[in-house]
Amino acid sequence: MTEGRCLPQIFNFALPLLLGNLLQQTYSLVDAAIVGKFLGINALASVGASTSVVFLILGFCNGCCGGFGIPVAQKFGARDYRTMRRYVSVSLQLAAVMSVVIAIVTSLLCADILHWMRTPDNIFEGAYYYLLITFIGVPCTFFYNLLSSIIRALGDSKTPFWFLLLSTVLNIVLDLFCILALGWGVAGAAIATLIAQAVSAGLCYVYMMKRFDILRTTPAERKYDGALARTLLYIGVPMGLQFSITAIGSIMLQSANNALGTACVAAFTAAMRIKMFFMTPLESLGIAMATYSGQNYGAGKPERIWQGVKAAALMMIIYWAFTFVVLMLGARTFALLFVEATETEILNDTALFLHISVSFFPVLGLLCILRYTIQGAGFTNLAMLSGVSEMVARILVSVFAVPVFGYLAVCFGDPTAWIFAVAFLVPAFSYVYRKIKRIRNNKEELEGVKELKADALS
Repeated sequence: MTEGRCLPQIFNFALPLLLGNLLQQTYSLVDAAIVGKFLGINALASVGASTSVVFLILGFCNGCCGGFGIPVAQKFGARDYRTMRRYVSVSLQLAAVMSVVIAIVTSLLCADILHWMRTPDNIFEGAYYYLLITFIGVPCTFFYNLLSSIIRALGDSKTPFWFLLLSTVLNIVLDLFCILALGWGVAGAAIATLIAQAVSAGLCYVYMMKRFDILRTTPAERKYDGALARTLLYIGVPMGLQFSITAIGSIMLQSANNALGTACVAAFTAAMRIKMFFMTPLESLGIAMATYSGQNYGAGKPERIWQGVKAAALMMIIYWAFTFVVLMLGARTFALLFVEATETEILNDTALFLHISVSFFPVLGLLCILRYTIQGAGFTNLAMLSGVSEMVARILVSVFAVPVFGYLAVCFGDPTAWIFAVAFLVPAFSYVYRKIKRIRNNKEELEGVKELKADALS
């Protein structure tokens, strides 16, 4: 993506990525819809009571995976394939250790986490088993996202989509089988998702090793390299922490919402599933910008990064106009996927949440574009600080607004966080863009001096 017109390149790269992420969101959407329809409101609340905690852990994993893919994209853009292969090998080694440790620690803390979040007693057991199985499946999720990130870094965003399509269909079938045929309840929904993620990860690994000749490593390239590991962790961990820090604010917000009762928890669960589904194109556009930015940074073309940001912003505004109309008119209809028409309070609260959220999607879109562009250029610490801004905003809403305004304040929690983050990211991107231009100009000056010396010697 270092040559040619920016908009069609970003769009063509983001489209299969978008479809894949929509399918990934379908996992949670299908889980919640089947649980709500067949098991009832309490079971739906059980699935949703730990949503923010799941985002905290899986968000950290996914952020690390995206960060591990950035050096791969940069080396691919610079055509340094040997170092690129070594990065891939070390990232797989790091993933194996990190995912197992995270799975063990979080599984042991499940009950404590739910108590800290003030989960209502009548949904505690279901929430516990759903959360426990989700944490046990962390290695599957970690490896799927890492392998997808590596494949995308090499410019192929289509193949992970096809694997995810297969596993989504498998997830739906297993959901129905585990819940209806086996009677496993909420735990069955989590087991179905775990198996589907494992299938996706396995298919990605087999394809990656057979399809890309440039990834075939020698024994020397497969050895653990501490220096490369530190580089990967330096980029990946801040990206992971960015998600986790953001999630801390979400946990505070959800904890405040949990205290409002089961009906509010159910409405929040349904609204979040729908919102995440419609947010996915914005997130996908951001992820595409990370690869685009990484490759052009590696190729020493900062002007193309700015052109890409403008192209992505145009696509974002067009998508928001469409989504605004859909959710303003159809929010209540979407809520009926989860609850019966007689649950008027839950339907009204779900629609209110979605109407407020979609009104602020342009802010969220700008947040995704700028954050991932900054990450792609390697400035992950700045991106992490934007997550701190989100966390602060959500905590302020949780502590001061929710006790006074109740569920209405919960609805404004995310939009407030997005505004805080963008207020930080706009000047941060300006700083990054000026810096990478200076780096490029300095390199050109050094190369010019070397050429002059060579001419003088000849």
